[in-house]
Amino acid sequence: MSEDASSYPPIEPTNFDLIVLGTGLPESVIAAAASANGKTVLHLDPNPFYGSNYTSLSLQDLSSFLISHSAPPPSPPSAPSDGHDFTPAALAARPLFSHVEISSFAPDVLGEEHSRKFNVDLCGPRVLFCADKSIDLILKSGANQYVEFKGVDASFVYNENGKLTSVPDSRAAIFKDKSLGLTEKNQLMRFFKLVQQHLDDKGGEDESGNSRISEQDLESPFVEFLNKMRLPPKIKSIILYAIAMADCDQDNVDVCEDVLKTKDGIDRLALYNSSVGRFPNALGAFMYPIYGHGELPQAFCRRAAVKGCIHVLRMPVIAVLMDKSTGHYKGVRLSSGQDLFSHQLILDPSFIVQLPLASSPPGLGSIKRKVARGICITKSSLRPETSNFLVIYPPRSLFPEQVTSIRALQIGSDLAVCPLGMFVIYFSTLCHDANQGENLLNAAMDSLLTVPESAHPESSTTVHSENSAEEKPTVLWKALYIQELTMGHFESISSTPIPDGNLNYNNILQATLKLFQKMYPLEEVFPETDSPENPEDDHEFSLES
Repeated sequence: MSEDASSYPPIEPTNFDLIVLGTGLPESVIAAAASANGKTVLHLDPNPFYGSNYTSLSLQDLSSFLISHSAPPPSPPSAPSDGHDFTPAALAARPLFSHVEISSFAPDVLGEEHSRKFNVDLCGPRVLFCADKSIDLILKSGANQYVEFKGVDASFVYNENGKLTSVPDSRAAIFKDKSLGLTEKNQLMRFFKLVQQHLDDKGGEDESGNSRISEQDLESPFVEFLNKMRLPPKIKSIILYAIAMADCDQDNVDVCEDVLKTKDGIDRLALYNSSVGRFPNALGAFMYPIYGHGELPQAFCRRAAVKGCIHVLRMPVIAVLMDKSTGHYKGVRLSSGQDLFSHQLILDPSFIVQLPLASSPPGLGSIKRKVARGICITKSSLRPETSNFLVIYPPRSLFPEQVTSIRALQIGSDLAVCPLGMFVIYFSTLCHDANQGENLLNAAMDSLLTVPESAHPESSTTVHSENSAEEKPTVLWKALYIQELTMGHFESISSTPIPDGNLNYNNILQATLKLFQKMYPLEEVFPETDSPENPEDDHEFSLES
């Protein structure tokens, strides 16, 4: 905190329908939706910035955030009950990050002045499909008035030969792709035609009376259906991991924890297909918010403020107030000493209520797997002719023991996330432990980048690979960290989901909207209004050329 919270004036009023702690995307969506339904909402955050675990920060602030949120904080002091009819239960911070490694190889290039010019995503790599449900939610809520997007230029698949193969996203792209042979092109076209017929008929029958894709096939593993279609390994890999975005090795049932069913695979292909060309200035399937993903929660916060939500940053909550007789939630105590009351409380997943009689306090729902995330800064692009693009490393593309897909996203200065002439490259993969995650990300980084061994690399920003004529950019700054995965929790004190290992927000927002509907079962999420504040903007989506 940059200033003592006790110096803040008291918050008025002191009673609310809902208090939200944390300004991450789920919390901000719920605050905006509740405000749109006429609820009185107080939105607090102990940080001096919006976004919580979904924020975008400078290099210096990102480093500080990761380090401070990776160590167990000191135990909060017990708050006195002051003779009231409630008991204060201490609110503790839960470290969601571990094994944080930050290396600066060019401090002369990335000094404090340059560091402040970055907007680096904490939860990257992440993009939005142009036909995502999240896009519809942004439009319906009116948050589109406060955030701009730009299309991602291309998508590639990393193959066993160390080359990047373009992901064909249309018939024209398939025919233009020089990496595909004529037989492969015909096979891919026939497959997409079958899928399109199935989607057009919604599983109906063709002229011969046969189902386009049988119910038995729809319930079978997607990889088995692709094998049945006799698609070659190269095409199958592109469909599974670069279009359907499967996480685990679908060919290895012994290690695959999430076997993708054909019906789900078809739905993902439909999302990808409907995303391509949805917006005139985004010809591909993906887009990215200008200034980084931290703009999304801010957009919903601004929308909530228009509807009367009160936002207070730099304001820690030190305790949750529980009714002495019933044990039910009543309110919160701020670090300033003020007590505030509400019917319900939403917590960022990094907070835990220390209830001595509760066996499972809100915010403790853990998931076995973790997400390994990495960030690299370079002064040259992985592909000289392209600034913003996605790279997928299918399982076993780097080494035989690689059982999960790895995703990388390069973003350039035209998206206002870094200084001119620099690039931010995000990496992520699911893992069971830190050692596995770090090995996977380091292998992915080494395949396309040169990571200096010392803190003082040579002045050259690119080097030549011994096995390739292509140049590999040199890393100027690097971060590796492991993020825990947690589940949301619904009660009078509810916890929101943390960023998952997916590229988009669909699962996160689905869980968020379910939480809102449990809280307010009779309310519509972002109801239509007869007189919006800016009617000319409500159905426009700002996409930069």
